[in-house]
Amino acid sequence: MATYKEISDSDIQTTKSFLNQLVDVIQEDISGSVTRKTYQVFVTGGVGPGVTSSLFQTVYDQDFSLQTANPVFDITVGIFSGSSDVASCSTGIDSVGKVLFPSNSLMMREKVSNYRQFAQILLGNANSQFSSPFQDPETTDKIDHAMFICFKRLFARDSIKRETFAMKFYTSASDTQSGHRFTEGEGNPNLSVTSESGSQIFTDVGAASSKLTSYGGPVGNIVNSANTNSKVGLMFYDQGIGVFDLSKIISGSQHVSGVIDAMSNTNPYSVGLGKTIIGAPNVGQSSNPSAKFIPDFMTSGSIDNIVNHLASTRFSSGSNTAMTFQNLTGINSTLIFCRATADQFNYSSNPTYVNTSDNRIRVIQVGHEASQKAFSFITTVGLYDANDNLLAVAKLSRPIEKNDEKDITIRVRLDF
Repeated sequence: MATYKEISDSDIQTTKSFLNQLVDVIQEDISGSVTRKTYQVFVTGGVGPGVTSSLFQTVYDQDFSLQTANPVFDITVGIFSGSSDVASCSTGIDSVGKVLFPSNSLMMREKVSNYRQFAQILLGNANSQFSSPFQDPETTDKIDHAMFICFKRLFARDSIKRETFAMKFYTSASDTQSGHRFTEGEGNPNLSVTSESGSQIFTDVGAASSKLTSYGGPVGNIVNSANTNSKVGLMFYDQGIGVFDLSKIISGSQHVSGVIDAMSNTNPYSVGLGKTIIGAPNVGQSSNPSAKFIPDFMTSGSIDNIVNHLASTRFSSGSNTAMTFQNLTGINSTLIFCRATADQFNYSSNPTYVNTSDNRIRVIQVGHEASQKAFSFITTVGLYDANDNLLAVAKLSRPIEKNDEKDITIRVRLDF
């Protein structure tokens, strides 16, 4: 028969520890077409085939069609509802309160809704505006055009560790001249060309010395590593969400040219009539030769157009690290000290421990049954509830001899 001993409250201790894991996201995972999944949930009506787009895209650590692929983060963009771009684009409000926009803009309501959703989750109010530095009242620090990166729970775990996040990002677009007006047939479209200039490292250095807290939990400012006084975004650690000011991390005033869904060969602002060039027209095509990344591309491009540009060109392409951080996994532990005093657990519950012929304990040295002391080897600890139901079993790495000359304490650790 097994031997039981009641565990008192003094034998139970609780503790909490943290496990860190380094996460690296390489450039090719972000820029690659097979590692970035789209969700075509938006479609325009009217004439022609319409424009389809995602509301966000998901970056995987390998080809997302493979069963072993893991989603790393979601990426999307948003525009603040109170920004000057929304005000200048809007043509009014209909009878049900829906903001109306002309055909020279695309998915403006969706971009505004994205921004409002993140503001509700992270700031506690859908009408609030992000700012970098956090909660800075200065108008110049308000984020009107935002890029949101949401790390998946598999990689962010319980939290992202402060001062471990870094992102390599290319602020300048490729093959463009700022302020230059392209003429017909001139220039190379830069919308889908990988950028190899103007790289910067954006990091949350200094976040540990100035700990900030928001509705969404701990938050830190993301800065330009070359100039830590330049605040470019926010990292919400518990949520695993980064908010970046596109006006600060890209050269928004640069000329933009390339194919977007909102253009047609008859009207550069006709949504749903095909695709053509924004910024640098070809023969027989219309466009806006003065188009800039902000606000023209941000208002005229679909969310897929914008995310495709950011992911495929601004992170470059290759096997180098594009993002890195350390996550935190909180481990709650219960330590149970199972104590065996000198006069306890010296006998085995194995029925072969007793010789049934004479009902005496079996001994190693035959003939010394009367003088040899009983001992046992502890191999297993069982934890039971008050009704003697087995709840957990702990196996020792090796048997431990127990006799009446030894006090033994076995520590059982339950992590959850």
